[in-house]
Amino acid sequence: MDDVNLAELYRNRFAKEILPRKNAIWRVICRSFLQKYVKKTDCVVDVACGYGEFINNIDARKKVAIDLNPDTQDFLGNDIIFYQCPATALSDVIQADADVIFTSNFLEHLPNKQVLDQFIEQVHASLRPGGIYIIIGPNLRYLPGAYWDYYDHHLGLTHLSLMEALQLKGLEVEICVGKFLPYTIQSALPTHPFLVWLYLKLPFAWKVLGKQFFIVARKRI
Repeated sequence: MDDVNLAELYRNRFAKEILPRKNAIWRVICRSFLQKYVKKTDCVVDVACGYGEFINNIDARKKVAIDLNPDTQDFLGNDIIFYQCPATALSDVIQADADVIFTSNFLEHLPNKQVLDQFIEQVHASLRPGGIYIIIGPNLRYLPGAYWDYYDHHLGLTHLSLMEALQLKGLEVEICVGKFLPYTIQSALPTHPFLVWLYLKLPFAWKVLGKQFFIVARKRI
């Protein structure tokens, strides 16, 4: 898919009216949950950053965002370094210097497992020794039909199959949660900031509503 079609696809999928709501949800997710994995002195890279919901709301010394969508830069803060390039060029952007690499709802867009393997190799090359890769993504185990409702979903992954892929490429999986967030912001996740915060504090609710996995994998020192 070329850059123009990609931009048009996401304009259609995420109407401007829902972007503030998405950002409000991610602000709470970052501050109440994800920030504990990111030090303020870290270099953080958000791959396939979309409209910047994660990278805009996380505190870090250096923030780098990568996406193919030419619209992306318009949504990023001034403190973020943006590269419009494919994810497979990650190690060209940063080499063994990232403390944290983050992807959310990205890996399912890759065309096949060979490209997934190549991307994980890029992640490994871009992380410092001891750095971590944080992944959030739809879990095919709990979304057998709805997983394929998006035209650009190509690769089916569960938390367990992705864990194996990461381990094969030299990353140690430290956290693997099969059920974390609901599938989309149109689903059961409450969107009032307090209710999002409360949901994140109640892991038993994840087991009922969660359809996405949460994984943290570390590059060996």
